[in-house]
Amino acid sequence: MKKISILIPVYNEKKSLMEILKKVEDVDFGLEKEIILIDDCSTDGTKELYKEISHKVLYHEKNQGKGAALRTGIEAASGDIIIIQDADLEYNPQDYTKLVDLIKTNEADVVYGSRLANKDNSQKFLLLSYLANQTLSFMTRVLYNTKLTDMETCYKAFRADIIKNITIDSNRFDFEPEITAKILRQNIRFRECPISYNARTNEQGKKINWKDGVQAIFTLIKYRFFA
Repeated sequence: MKKISILIPVYNEKKSLMEILKKVEDVDFGLEKEIILIDDCSTDGTKELYKEISHKVLYHEKNQGKGAALRTGIEAASGDIIIIQDADLEYNPQDYTKLVDLIKTNEADVVYGSRLANKDNSQKFLLLSYLANQTLSFMTRVLYNTKLTDMETCYKAFRADIIKNITIDSNRFDFEPEITAKILRQNIRFRECPISYNARTNEQGKKINWKDGVQAIFTLIKYRFFA
């Protein structure tokens, strides 16, 4: 393992993008680092910030969703390990080293950062979000016979050859249950690590909503029984 690719899907994150990007730049993975931003047709002035950024930026001509942005980023990534970072400040990039180390030392092929495995986070979730995440993770455990604790987490790290060989159909937030289902259905070494979390509100720019939760349920069922 020589190189890591950090994929940052971006949609209207003018307020937080530069701060989170600096945090990602400061993380020492002990690997060559490639940062790829995928702008999903931002309209709030985020695009003006790219003039100050030296990293690769890919553009969507129309808004398609997080899944579509990640599909674009995964195709362009050249690292041996690929990780996902949202463009907000809910997650701490310093937590990523725990996930990446498990892949570097050949202990896992895919590692999720679990917010729900860290009891310190229980008061940092919005109540409805906490209940929804617990419900979706419980459904994942039942449907896929796994001990996974946090299916919807953003923090996911993959060996590049694993994620590049999985076809991703979802365009929106249903990327999370789809990729989880497809990993759990294969003989892929999977681990989780507790991570920190600090939820933002809808007023602060949170984009996922109850409709995405309903879609996640259908996606979990779809890939368990029908796909």
